[in-house]
Amino acid sequence: MSAPEPPPAPPKPPSGTTGPGRPVVWLARHGETEWSRTLRHTGRTDIPLTPAGEREARLLREPLAAVRFDRVLSSPLGRARETCALAGLGDRAELDDDLLEWDYGDYEGRTTADIHNDRPDWLLWRDGCPAGESPADVGARADRVVADLLATDAAAADAGATIAVFAHGHLLRVLCARWLDLPPADGKLFGLGTGTLSRLGWEHDYRVIQRWNAPV
Repeated sequence: MSAPEPPPAPPKPPSGTTGPGRPVVWLARHGETEWSRTLRHTGRTDIPLTPAGEREARLLREPLAAVRFDRVLSSPLGRARETCALAGLGDRAELDDDLLEWDYGDYEGRTTADIHNDRPDWLLWRDGCPAGESPADVGARADRVVADLLATDAAAADAGATIAVFAHGHLLRVLCARWLDLPPADGKLFGLGTGTLSRLGWEHDYRVIQRWNAPV
């Protein structure tokens, strides 16, 4: 008796810039806070937006209003939720703990220059934070977010989903690295200002950056 034939391989997603299983992801970093303005590591401390940060968030409203989003995701921290609301999408936001900022542990609220007084060779992207998270820890959270994004269905069956994500500087940089299948520590290569928009998408069979750190 001959062996049974193996099941057919699942169909490969079509090449192109969009389509089922190929989401386009808009990333919005929250507006300025007092701690971001003074370069203090702001992880889980819930710092509100400054007036300048509120203005940055409102400027996101017009470009985002031109996009039809299938989902809106946000970090549960106030600065991200406030940015989402001022950008006009707060009533649709799904809160996701995996979008929380890097847990800086013992280095929460300190600047890199201050930390270097104690540890001159310290690098966040290599060493992580005592009593906080390592790059691998943040990368594991980012991987869960990427998996969720890829599993999101679009309203149109023949299109990829369009998703907005409101979160934090270091988390979004790690998320970008993992979108590109780079190590979490390669997030160090992607500078990201407050109140900016970025977009992740596709080119043929590759996940790519379509726009990065764009002011509005």
